[in-house]
Amino acid sequence: MKSFDVVVIGGGPGGYVAAIRCAQLGLKTACVESWLNDENQSVLGGTCLNVGCIPSKALLDSSHHYSFIKNEAKEHGINAPGVAMDVHRMIDRKKDIVKTLTQGIAGLFKKNKIEWLKGHGRFISENQVEVQPTDKQSGDTYQVTAENIIIATGSVPMAIPPAQVDNELVVDSTGALAFTDVPRRLGVIGAGVIGLELGSVWNRLGSEVVILEAMEEFLAPVDRQLANEAEKLLRKQGLDIRLGSKVTGTGCNNREVTITYEDTEGKQQIVVDKLIVAVGRKPNTQGLDAGQIGIEIDERGFILINEHCQTKLPNVYAIGDVVRGPMLAHKASEEGVAVAERIAGKAGHINYDAMPWVIYTWPEIAWVGKTEQELKADGTDYKIGTFPIAASGRARAMGELNGIVKMISDAKTDRILGLHILGPNASELISEGVLAMEFDGSSEDIARTIHAHPTLAEAVHEASLAVDKRTIHF
Repeated sequence: MKSFDVVVIGGGPGGYVAAIRCAQLGLKTACVESWLNDENQSVLGGTCLNVGCIPSKALLDSSHHYSFIKNEAKEHGINAPGVAMDVHRMIDRKKDIVKTLTQGIAGLFKKNKIEWLKGHGRFISENQVEVQPTDKQSGDTYQVTAENIIIATGSVPMAIPPAQVDNELVVDSTGALAFTDVPRRLGVIGAGVIGLELGSVWNRLGSEVVILEAMEEFLAPVDRQLANEAEKLLRKQGLDIRLGSKVTGTGCNNREVTITYEDTEGKQQIVVDKLIVAVGRKPNTQGLDAGQIGIEIDERGFILINEHCQTKLPNVYAIGDVVRGPMLAHKASEEGVAVAERIAGKAGHINYDAMPWVIYTWPEIAWVGKTEQELKADGTDYKIGTFPIAASGRARAMGELNGIVKMISDAKTDRILGLHILGPNASELISEGVLAMEFDGSSEDIARTIHAHPTLAEAVHEASLAVDKRTIHF
């Protein structure tokens, strides 16, 4: 029986990063991963690289280029009559990107001498993991021992009884990344991150997209000012967003899906060619047998941990989507690093108050820290500085005039409490706010920092100046 210092169960952004950091710190490390790709080959990367973050961004970029050429290129003097989208090539490109990155992780495992155990892992005891090989030709089930075990099994799409996924007409987020043609009519259940991103992809390519959201408020976690503006822009792009619409049933026939839902006006029906169910994700703890060895799991399937990601068993840790907090790939990765360092006797640490969020619509939505509505509810005194993207010289040169940057700081100390961005490349710009908050920076710190001109980042600079009503260009 093989023995390791650390065994990581799960090879996604939390698991593979944890394994690499453990190996860097001199720990003998193995990673159990059961993922099989479309070619029935074992791969690393988990949901994020295979059917989540990376492939969705590939499709978002491809569809954005198509939409730009079709709708906006003329303003730049670019005439491209007869432009068409080859959906098969777009999907193949996505697959190539995923293959390159997953192979890259396998290469990093070899470089760091991490043993990849290809199979499904489950607990036998707090120091033993049973591995059932994914490939039936790889041999029988076997066991390994470890002084420490890290659970990083991620999450899976949530299902709802009124819309059973068949991955033909009714699909989950994975199926929505593999359409071979553009649905004429597309329904989406859920106006969250996944629903808006996937809806945007196929809307840009010509689908008539209807998004049904049970909540009355659009993007409740987002700062209200930005959420309201984003809703207007997405509707203008063609997304038919119907809030307060609770789906009660679906029926499939003649290659169509009939969706029944209820809103303030009563019972409604629409007919679509494809339906995406994007109502969220849940922890992937089935088959782990963690509860049988004393690990506590709550009623929603989340593994209970302390502030150091330790379970009730001090040598067993859990990170990422299987534990409390936002289901974000970068959150899982940083927890993996922190746990690895704690196992090695170092001071691993995460500042959850400086955790960035991104929605990759266009314009993008990104934020870190508190929203204005949260601060009002807390009774915190704050100051606000805003700057419209349209006033940015760089944004105007790009032809990107939609959006706003909003900075919120403490009224007394000026410490940055939140940065909220709706605009082009917001996913990149938000890092300035994250870094400033990590060092307890103030709006004055960013206001006194020189920003290159002309850049989109100047909009963050101007928003920081606006906190004290001294913006220059607006």
